Amino acid sequence: MCGIVAVSGIDHAAELTFLGLYALQHRGQEAVGICAVEDGTARVLKATGLAADAFDDEKLKRLPGRTSLGHTRYSTAGGPGLENAQPLVARYHQGDLALVHNGTITNGQVLREELVREGAIFQSTIDSEVIVHLIARSRRETPAEQIAEALSRVVGAFSVLITVGDVLYAARDPWGFRPLVLGRKAGGYVVASETCALDLVGATYVRDVEPGELLRIEGDRLESLPGLEPASRKAPCIFELVYFARPDSRIWGASVDRARRAFGRQLAKEQPADADCVFSVPDSSNSAALGFSEESGIPFELGLIRNHYVGRTFIHPTQEGRDFRVRIKYNAVREVLEGKRVVVVDDSLVRGTTSRGLVSLIREAGAKEVHFRIASPPVLSPCYYGIDMPTKEELIGSQLSVDEIRDRLGVDSLGYLSLEGMESAVAEFGPFCNACFSGRYPAPLIDLERGYAAASCG
Repeated sequence: MCGIVAVSGIDHAAELTFLGLYALQHRGQEAVGICAVEDGTARVLKATGLAADAFDDEKLKRLPGRTSLGHTRYSTAGGPGLENAQPLVARYHQGDLALVHNGTITNGQVLREELVREGAIFQSTIDSEVIVHLIARSRRETPAEQIAEALSRVVGAFSVLITVGDVLYAARDPWGFRPLVLGRKAGGYVVASETCALDLVGATYVRDVEPGELLRIEGDRLESLPGLEPASRKAPCIFELVYFARPDSRIWGASVDRARRAFGRQLAKEQPADADCVFSVPDSSNSAALGFSEESGIPFELGLIRNHYVGRTFIHPTQEGRDFRVRIKYNAVREVLEGKRVVVVDDSLVRGTTSRGLVSLIREAGAKEVHFRIASPPVLSPCYYGIDMPTKEELIGSQLSVDEIRDRLGVDSLGYLSLEGMESAVAEFGPFCNACFSGRYPAPLIDLERGYAAASCG
């Protein structure tokens, strides 16, 4: 999972791109990069870590131009490292080309081997670089046609932003797995993974980039070009609404906050509890816990306090890092919990590492009973479309029964939201990809079928 943003036709575009990345920092914390284009020349700066640490006024001044794009990186199987940071930049015969990508290409290894046999030399291990090589090898006449041809050969999840010279292109895969939104500002355009980035830079939301669509943006001129044939069934990732997207964003027409409240209300109907208070595992579960409280009538409290100077544990790439961060990320409020029967609402349960540590904290603070409620179904299957769930062995829901998970966590009761309940809560915005909950994969898993390991997320 990554965050991407681009600006076209606006002065000091790199500065706006930086602000957009700041808003999308929750989508990736391992590396960050910005490319700006002036008179067809692309300049790029990349660094490991967070956007606020990587860029300052002096560095942004080195990125002049009215066209810019940026990326916050969260890797899957390929691992972290500056060599895999984006944007990718190539000296291209039509003008400097830069690309940022959110998603995972499910035939990336097959395409990579084919390209290597034809003489391509790769500089990184990420699947995104395949797209650059496919564009460069296209014999179509215009950059738009070359991009469309390249993307037509790619299978899986991709929201991409590409600059060729001063022209910006934006595209989504035919299934629409990952979000991408279009905004208008000061005579130009901003494209980003989520609307929270548009809000921060002062852009007005126009619409979503549609699945299979290819946009060409040059300054203030916007054109929707012949793109990819949309899939027979759209499949935006429902886990974006469950966990990844910021609650103040709107994606696919849905308010993330309202979707999570609806999950919480449905959870309270399906998995009630007799308790004195309900609280969230902050921050991604706040809205679901409020919904649970609204439906159940159990008072909402602040039972856990999060240290906001620690990143998201789920998207830390190593297990050791996740274990350490659980202990420093949260603290229990004894005055709220001592002697109480409590309902703890979390958005999802993936590995169970964070939850075990949290239950220990809650018990140590004196809670009399701990009832754990999950505002999504058990995660049963790996995601091959850009989320760090590479093996079934890592997923506690695929290895243990609900009763066994309850005992593993050390809680008095455990209840999940049903798959049917989750989808019914947001049915007007679907249908969705629910592969991690159901094992039903909309896009072909070509690399996996041919024995390759999961690709590295762009």
